[in-house]
Amino acid sequence: MLEEGYWYFFYFLTERGRKGLQRNREDLARVVWRRNSPEWRFTEAEFAQAAELWANPDYVDVVIHSYRHRLAATPGAPRYAGLERRLLDQPKIIIRAVTLDGQADGVIPPTDGRGYAAHFSGPWAHHVVPGAGHNLPQAKPAVFTAAILEVDAMG
Repeated sequence: MLEEGYWYFFYFLTERGRKGLQRNREDLARVVWRRNSPEWRFTEAEFAQAAELWANPDYVDVVIHSYRHRLAATPGAPRYAGLERRLLDQPKIIIRAVTLDGQADGVIPPTDGRGYAAHFSGPWAHHVVPGAGHNLPQAKPAVFTAAILEVDAMG
């Protein structure tokens, strides 16, 4: 069930979630990183480097707004309202693209990409990445880079 993997989306809808993130940024991140990418063996140095970003005074406000906006619990920036309405129609993606599913994603089970196919009208490829979880660019940067180069070669 996807909701189990996205528990923190719903937690962040609450004031308790905001306060929890404010007080426990690193603890929450560690839980999410491990749960969402169970095969990723990040180092303490990698975690500490990311943790420097969580000290930003705007971090909690930005994160809370982002998750609440994704669940339509708070409006986005008014200047993007028209664009958001257009995107709700899910127009076809006409540019070349590569989609990646992490085989070890602790949130979204990997697929063969058929569910995505209808959204693409331009050149498109899909790959399942062994050993990758939900944070694929950070866990498998070489594979992510190869996908970018693959997109470039499509053009």
